[in-house]
Amino acid sequence: MFQTEFEFTLPLGYADEEGVLNRSGVMRLATAADEIMPLKDPRVQANEAYLIIILLSRVITKLGSVAQINPKVIESLYTADLSYLHEFYNRINRSGNARIDAICPKCESAFALEMSRSGESLATL
Repeated sequence: MFQTEFEFTLPLGYADEEGVLNRSGVMRLATAADEIMPLKDPRVQANEAYLIIILLSRVITKLGSVAQINPKVIESLYTADLSYLHEFYNRINRSGNARIDAICPKCESAFALEMSRSGESLATL
């Protein structure tokens, strides 16, 4: 099965309005719209560095008990957590590697098949 959501744990955590520390969350794979639509946002047009704030607010689907993930939540993260999420985003969206569960047609054994980017070997990643 193709995995589209990935769990993460923030190094420091987000303290919500009640002071609850939220560290665990879920990020989904980005769509083309997730990467294109923020470019129209005036905050991104005024400051390109804001792109990651909008992008993360679109792809993080869960962060502890936080009801809604929006740019204000992402802006309130500690720098270490923002950096961690940026790297996590790149790892799940840009690695080019996919894991596919497969079954051998001869012996019917189940195994995981690692797929790499077209034209590249795992040695070059």
